[in-house]
Amino acid sequence: MTLLDEQTISLDVRTIPRPARHPQIFGMLNSLQPGQAVTLIVDHDPVPLHYHLETHFDGLFRWDYLERGPEIWRVQITREKHEGCNCNCGGGH
Repeated sequence: MTLLDEQTISLDVRTIPRPARHPQIFGMLNSLQPGQAVTLIVDHDPVPLHYHLETHFDGLFRWDYLERGPEIWRVQITREKHEGCNCNCGGGH
């Protein structure tokens, strides 16, 4: 994990064992304040993660591809200002 600036953290998930990747990513996303972002560095197109965020956290995060392979994908996920929660998490984010 690297701090790019006070609003963006970089996380190279290639260095994290596969079973621990999503739990670590979701932990970081849950800690973000509106306007803060995580830039993920991945060895594949993280489409399943994108679909998961759209399905369970619609409107809470913005997804921007910064680089699209073929060997490295970089995705910036930004916490949007969000009023209320439409997901099933039971949280008050």
